[in-house]
Amino acid sequence: MTTKQRAFLKGLAMNIDPVFRIGKDSISPELTEGVRQALEARELVKIAVLQNCLDDPRELAAVLAGRTKSEVVQVIGKKIVLYKPNPDPAKRRIELPG
Repeated sequence: MTTKQRAFLKGLAMNIDPVFRIGKDSISPELTEGVRQALEARELVKIAVLQNCLDDPRELAAVLAGRTKSEVVQVIGKKIVLYKPNPDPAKRRIELPG
């Protein structure tokens, strides 16, 4: 992903609310599956890490990206943004700049 594409996705992510919240249980299989389904439907997902989660948000982002085969767009404070294009080009909602 180029810096121009990353900047474009960051701009889109500013306007969306977190879909998931990671709490004291950290990353569960159910959370991973939910994120995978949300990425399939939306392509761009924002996740909030709650105060009671003791794990580092950057590590959580890397683990979730690995498990869902997505890319980490950004981690700011306790917010994680992940992106995964839809495998079907006809169903893609987000067109990345070249």
